[in-house]
Amino acid sequence: MRPGKPPLPLIQALLGNALLHHRAGRLTEAMQIYRQILAIDRHHADSLHLLGMIAYQAGSHPLAVEMIRRAIAINHKQAAYHSNLGTVLQSQGQLDEAAACYERALALQPELAEAHYNLGNVLHAQHKDGNKDNDNDKDKDKLDKAVACYENALALQPGLTEAHYNLGNALQSQDKLEEAMACYERALALDPEKYEALHNLGNALQSQGRLQEAMACYDRVLALQPGYAKAHYSMGCALHNLGDVDGALVRYRLARALQPDLAEAGFSQSLAHLLLGDFAAGWQNFAWRWQTKDHDTPMRAYSQPLWTGEKLASGRLLIWGEQGVGDEIMFAGLIPDVIRAGHRILLDCDARLKPLFARSFPGIDVLTEPSSENEPGNYRGHGPGPEIAAHLPSGSLPGLFRATHAAFAATTSPYLTADPGKREQFRSRYADAGKRLVGLAWHTNSRKTGRCRSIDLSTFAPLFARPGFRWVSLQYGDYDTLQSQAAAATSPILIDRSVDQFSSIDTFAAQIAAMDLVVTIDNSTAHLAGALGVPTWVLLPFAPDWRWLQAREDSPWYPTLRLFRQTRRDDWQSVMQKVHIALGFLPGRSAFFAQPAIL
Repeated sequence: MRPGKPPLPLIQALLGNALLHHRAGRLTEAMQIYRQILAIDRHHADSLHLLGMIAYQAGSHPLAVEMIRRAIAINHKQAAYHSNLGTVLQSQGQLDEAAACYERALALQPELAEAHYNLGNVLHAQHKDGNKDNDNDKDKDKLDKAVACYENALALQPGLTEAHYNLGNALQSQDKLEEAMACYERALALDPEKYEALHNLGNALQSQGRLQEAMACYDRVLALQPGYAKAHYSMGCALHNLGDVDGALVRYRLARALQPDLAEAGFSQSLAHLLLGDFAAGWQNFAWRWQTKDHDTPMRAYSQPLWTGEKLASGRLLIWGEQGVGDEIMFAGLIPDVIRAGHRILLDCDARLKPLFARSFPGIDVLTEPSSENEPGNYRGHGPGPEIAAHLPSGSLPGLFRATHAAFAATTSPYLTADPGKREQFRSRYADAGKRLVGLAWHTNSRKTGRCRSIDLSTFAPLFARPGFRWVSLQYGDYDTLQSQAAAATSPILIDRSVDQFSSIDTFAAQIAAMDLVVTIDNSTAHLAGALGVPTWVLLPFAPDWRWLQAREDSPWYPTLRLFRQTRRDDWQSVMQKVHIALGFLPGRSAFFAQPAIL
């Protein structure tokens, strides 16, 4: 052996022995041997890499990164080094760096199934983060790539159970429910006790409205894993959708007992109480919304405290909108309560709502500014004036002002005021030989509940056949698509291409205010029409949203609303019959239009 040359046979023997210990889980002995090898050859890349993996298994992630990087510096052509470095970085939440490692591994060894699978996991996680940031195009691209990665992994290693399961999750995120279900079933064929796959199979069934089949899946999950809180929660959701709200509450409470930090169960418990009209209990748990994955609005981290209803000695109260346009409109109904209590308010809302809110609440400052975290004084961009003393998201106002049924008597209606000039222009434009103007909205793009809330336009045919009405579309969406829907349904509905409900809500409000009546599904149109005081008929699915309560035909939020409910799941025909009859009892046009909302 030449001087300076490491004794290769000895190192190979030591490495083989170390690997035996490592695979058997005897990490201390394996670590000692890797170090012995490094004492002989400090540039032995495999030993550095494997010491890094032991550090990772022991939870020493920074040390693991250091060791594996040293191995890569010595031999950068080993795909396994890059792939395992990606695993360590992924466990630390460094997703971009992890993705780069997996990509380098695959450039060196394209058939490395584990790297394809792990890259898919990173991309899927980035999709979820992008979803929170509302970066829709980038988010969709990440999800598409994640699906491709899982498919690549399975093409190389068809028996990879976790890849089938995670591919199912990614496909479910794409609303490809049938394909997702097939993936879960393949995962279960490989591992019949993979209860997470069985649970998500139930969720896919529930998303399709196949509630009994979903509940059967949850029963099987709980037979395998009785303490699985998510299955109890999902069972609660199914019961809720079947109309058994009391039964759903039992499951939500059980889920929280098993997993106290399960935010979805806490929030769903809140909504169930609100649906039952138990406002005090409902608002108590409403704050769980901030922890749920479906809540799009992040909590703002101002240095000022959250307002709890106390009288502010000085400064103003910043109220900022959350959740979406419909919710911002509904919660704005409590702004008059805050004003009557003597508070000075700064209202931060969606930019599209600013003109409408500024006209409707002339005594307060309305603005739309980017939120500034930990801001100590004046609200950024607003200029000189009293400082902000406290802040509150608008969805927290009902907990302070609507804790009882009696408190809803304080509701000011209407509380929004449309532009009177624009309203009269719409009235003149739509006038048709004395016919009453009826605005109609029939669809929502809501990914979670849009299927059960939306109604095919052809279902309204009996209403369109009634004489004496001119139907005007209040439906948002692409004009050509709406026109095609109207043609397919042989509907006489007028689609006004001058109104873009998304970009100009103030113009949309004037269009709504021009109506004699609004007939709408549960979407933002219902809230805007109700806040304007326009007579509005809302068509509700069998399991309605929490704000509409149960059984009653009126709404405590909006006195001019009338609710038409399904009595059976997916039965819109009976709802149309009720609306058809109700149209026959409308007062004359002049009397009907004399509403305080449009003064």
